[in-house]
Amino acid sequence: MDRVSCLILFCAIFGILMHSAAAQNVYVVGDGLGWNVPPNSSSYANWASGKTFTVGDVLVFNFLTNQHDVVRVPQASYDACTQDNAIGSIITVGPANITLDSTGNHYYICTFGRHCQSGQKLSITVGSSNTPGAPQANPAPPTTPTTPSPASPQPDNCAPTPSTTPNAGGPTATMTPPPQPDSASTSLAGGFLLALLSAGIALIF
Repeated sequence: MDRVSCLILFCAIFGILMHSAAAQNVYVVGDGLGWNVPPNSSSYANWASGKTFTVGDVLVFNFLTNQHDVVRVPQASYDACTQDNAIGSIITVGPANITLDSTGNHYYICTFGRHCQSGQKLSITVGSSNTPGAPQANPAPPTTPTTPSPASPQPDNCAPTPSTTPNAGGPTATMTPPPQPDSASTSLAGGFLLALLSAGIALIF
């Protein structure tokens, strides 16, 4: 394998690792119950209640092979407990890891016997991955309006306007700089990735 092919392979592996690292949360469906026929029909709805699912999160369906399966279906098939118009293939080997790859409502069922009718079905709502956990800049402190003195010859300057040039005879206002993102974590992550990429290239050449 020549150097160019090695470099391409390294970059591909690096991209896969970065994609895997982007997963925000891993949820074991049902927790200790796993993916089984539940004790009551609301077990999985109760499990999902209060949880926030986002694109990139991973659902882990723990079940025994040949006793259960899992498949994503549209809402109509979910309500009717049928695999009609399944979204993707039925996963028959457990445990199964499913990465949430789109926003909106996701529906999953087990197709064995009457398992779905007995409550082995899951409905969740998936949000955008850039909403939770994103670094938030500190908001700029509110500015207090300055009221001119009665003797001010310019009554229109009741409040400062964003400007970097002082107003003649009026109050001086300074343009508040836009909030900057947290550079510490960005620099650390960037430095680590650069070091890893440099090491890979050094090994190839």
